[in-house]
Amino acid sequence: MKKTFTTKDFILFGLIILLLVLLILSMNQVDRQWQKLTSVESMLAEQSKDVSALRGSLSVIKQKIDSAQLVAQTTNNSGTPTNTSKASTAKSNVPPVFQKAYEATKMEDYALGGWFVSSLSTTIKTLTPLVSTSAYASEIQSYVMESLLSLNSDTLQYEGKLAKSWQISEDGLTITFQLRDNVLFSDGEPFDSSDVVFTFNFIMNEKIKAPSLRAYYKQIDSVVANGKYEVVFKYKEPYFKALDFAGGMDILAEHFYKPYLEKTEEFNQSKGLLIGTGPYRLADPKNWKPDQDSLELIRNNRYWGAVQPSFDRVAWRIIQNDSARLTTFRNSDIDLYSDAQPIDFDKLKDDKQLNKISDRFNYTSPTSGYGYIGWNQKLEGKDTRFADKRVRQAMTWLIDKQKIIDTVFLGYRKPAVSPFGEGSPQHNPDVKPEKQDIAKGKALLKEAGFEDRDGDGVIEDENGKPFEFKLIYFGTNETTKRMVLLLKDMYARAGIKLIPIPSEWPVMLEALDKKNFEAITLGWGGTIESDLYQIFHSDQIKEGDNRTSYKNPELDKVIEQARSMVDKEKRMKLWQQAEKILIEDQPYTFLTRRMELGFANKRVKNQRMTKLGLNTGSLENYIPKALQKHSN
Repeated sequence: MKKTFTTKDFILFGLIILLLVLLILSMNQVDRQWQKLTSVESMLAEQSKDVSALRGSLSVIKQKIDSAQLVAQTTNNSGTPTNTSKASTAKSNVPPVFQKAYEATKMEDYALGGWFVSSLSTTIKTLTPLVSTSAYASEIQSYVMESLLSLNSDTLQYEGKLAKSWQISEDGLTITFQLRDNVLFSDGEPFDSSDVVFTFNFIMNEKIKAPSLRAYYKQIDSVVANGKYEVVFKYKEPYFKALDFAGGMDILAEHFYKPYLEKTEEFNQSKGLLIGTGPYRLADPKNWKPDQDSLELIRNNRYWGAVQPSFDRVAWRIIQNDSARLTTFRNSDIDLYSDAQPIDFDKLKDDKQLNKISDRFNYTSPTSGYGYIGWNQKLEGKDTRFADKRVRQAMTWLIDKQKIIDTVFLGYRKPAVSPFGEGSPQHNPDVKPEKQDIAKGKALLKEAGFEDRDGDGVIEDENGKPFEFKLIYFGTNETTKRMVLLLKDMYARAGIKLIPIPSEWPVMLEALDKKNFEAITLGWGGTIESDLYQIFHSDQIKEGDNRTSYKNPELDKVIEQARSMVDKEKRMKLWQQAEKILIEDQPYTFLTRRMELGFANKRVKNQRMTKLGLNTGSLENYIPKALQKHSN
């Protein structure tokens, strides 16, 4: 008998299918719930650390309240505690280093959240501290890592950060820091004196690729922990930057970096090993990879500071083309258009649409650096033509610095005469930038054996070899390119052929490391008081930043004397003596002193000018809720 589906069968069949669908959906839901449970489990483990740390912090706070102590002592410049009046009790509960940020939180439209987005003009090779050498990497690390002291951007005096106070011995050889007891690294592990001791020992390990930094710390005899929250730096001899380098050392987390003592080569080759106590952190502190089109840091929710970081994230977009970077800023997709090219800045300063959304800034700070041409004196083990002081002097006399400033930088720079700025006490105010003197330059070259021997307009050496050299420069920077072309024309007038070599940043770094160049044009950052040892002392030729193999025993001696001179007035006379030697020797042709040019989006609030420049991106900044464009 033939069977047929009845209406009842269809209904039954439909119910079975429905049950199967519900079962599958239920299984998927259970799977998702299991994943969520795993995630929650991981989160609870993280929070457990935080709760333990919080209990410890609350216990400390309770002890301080019970003993009528302030949460943080106010210290003066030498680290000696000062009295606090009753009227300022509320503010005194906030460490001085967070005072301005704390005041920002009281503003009417203050809010947490949003992203602060900037840009970089080139990719970063590595973010690993000590290994990284670029200014961009240092900028990013400054959001993640912290030091014992911090320089107040208004007073230019030190304030306690990871250290709450400090004392300096009368002979200046011993600095004792009292550390804060409520600090956590971003992974929840507590910070104490062992991390400070570890950092110093790690830097001084010869197998770690940090020779330039070791040059500054080799005058330290020892760093010793005296209990969990006190650490003592002992110097071998007086050093004028003793407090700067002891207090300014970015602290490494011992528990995180210690395994690399056994794997130093892995550390030296690493790209993204970065963790710290700072307000922001890498989402993955071990596996950041370079060659991405952006870089992001997320808020460190364990941040120990009296003020929490306001932004959800701090991000950088890699935009190598200046026009594209400007367009991105116009669209408000980045908040800071810094390092603007002079030609762009000059066109845009009166742009109504741009001025509506942004604030314009141009300034020279005490830490603004200088641009230079470095003349390599040894190449492949042999002296170059630039080993002759007369040649280096001539190369400087042939340049019209003011013309470079006026035509290339449109007046937005100042002529440089030495590593020291015109307002620095290290600079002799009687020394003025030299003016172009082609006749003097040619005379020096002739004295050194270079002249036009065949009447073709090109000078040759005694063997008839034309005077030509390759100048390496950062190829994606249009302003630098225009400057190099102008330099080429200036040198051609004296019969010298300059061959421009545009290069990418990693290629330039490699050329510097291997000293594989004839001449290179770069910039060097400044400090309040510069130490010339790292760049110009002959000890730094082998592994330091003396990339041009420059050597002058007289300068070495003066630098050594200046570094150990505690008396400031006497030290400045020594620096001016060193300056005189450098001007005579011209290991670099010092071209121009840098001026910061750019625009900052007005949606980022509490941006202001300080003695160190614009405070954009600091804990003092925030974005009102209505203007926040990104969220976690």
